[in-house]
Amino acid sequence: MANSEKRIAMITGANKGIGLETARQLGQLGFTVLVGCRDLSRGKEAASKLAGEKLDAQAIELDVTSESSIKAAAGRIEGAFGRLDVLVNNAGVGARDDGAASSTPLSVVRRMFETNYFGLVAVTQAMLPLIRKSAGGRIVNVSSILGSISEHADPNSVIYQMKMVAYDSSKTAVNAFTVHLAYELRDTKIKVNAAHPGWVKTDLGGPQAPLEVAQGAKTSVMLATLPDSGPSGGYYHMGVHLRW
Repeated sequence: MANSEKRIAMITGANKGIGLETARQLGQLGFTVLVGCRDLSRGKEAASKLAGEKLDAQAIELDVTSESSIKAAAGRIEGAFGRLDVLVNNAGVGARDDGAASSTPLSVVRRMFETNYFGLVAVTQAMLPLIRKSAGGRIVNVSSILGSISEHADPNSVIYQMKMVAYDSSKTAVNAFTVHLAYELRDTKIKVNAAHPGWVKTDLGGPQAPLEVAQGAKTSVMLATLPDSGPSGGYYHMGVHLRW
């Protein structure tokens, strides 16, 4: 088994933005990081960048909307390492034509859920047998405060007027899956949590966002490296539990 003494972390959508930075920070902590990307050439470019920083990084082709791609990725990880210690479900999309509940096209809602929710569930289910072989697996589902029903329903919330029905509801679904999987795995050493990165300067967040990418990766890294005494089934930003 290659690198059997090192912890192995898989990050989806890791060729840029928060995903790449999450891979970088985990690599700096001594992980072998698997840079998941649907375009293998871009994944290799990102992994090469990390390798240039003397980090142990490898690209892995993974399209979270393709069952065959997910199955092949799980097979490659099993063949190379025999297990997976950390899964960060970071891949996600937004849409410019997202918005009002009464008029957002159903095609937009379906497309959003295909990546943000169904893809996340499919990857997690495929990788879970490998995570069960870890001494203490960690699953991090990258969500958003925009998935919080409590925040959306509160007129005093900072996100009260930020309504994008397709994206928001896809992240609400991610939160529900997080709670359900954490409950299912409650008697194991595997911990499952949802992360809100914050409003970050990425292609999705835009240049006006207040947080830098390095800050946006911090919550995922924290949840990926929780001690055995750490929480499971939570929804966090920078160590603070958010309202569901």
